[in-house]
Amino acid sequence: MPVAGANRVEIFDVITRLIDLRSFSNLWYWIALAAIWSSASHWVMGVPWDMVGRARRKGGDAAADLVQIAGVNARRLNRIRGDAGVSMAVSIPFLLSFLIITGFVYGSETAQAFALLLVPLMLVFGLSLRLAIRLEDALTSGAGAEFVIAALSRHRISIQTVGVISIIVTSLWGMFQNLRISLMV
Repeated sequence: MPVAGANRVEIFDVITRLIDLRSFSNLWYWIALAAIWSSASHWVMGVPWDMVGRARRKGGDAAADLVQIAGVNARRLNRIRGDAGVSMAVSIPFLLSFLIITGFVYGSETAQAFALLLVPLMLVFGLSLRLAIRLEDALTSGAGAEFVIAALSRHRISIQTVGVISIIVTSLWGMFQNLRISLMV
């Protein structure tokens, strides 16, 4: 005669196996990693990359639109930096330090996973803030679409470089963690 509580335990075991809380063995983590870097590479400082390509190919109105959107996004990032710069300069390093120490000193796999996502993204954010300063200064002094296209292209290459290095490091660390845990079992 089956016991009523046994079914609940089996269902809980099935759900626990489906939702693996270990980050590096979870497919959703790797999907999120790919989606984040794909999005970061497509939205260069808030400007969709297809808009940069269209401005490069067609010029005219497409180039003027690109200059306007790049200027708006540069001013927006500079306002964010001006309004919340001090609090970001304190809270972001605190959060990243917390994740790095919790993950790599105390061994929390979830903290390691978040650190391997957020540290490179904060590097990209810093590069974007630096570009926003240069772009706003250049656009106020009359720089044209060629400057904006070149600056956004260089910035995209740096984002992709950081992304590729991040994906490689995260993959190697994730494989190491999965091998280490599978050998312990």
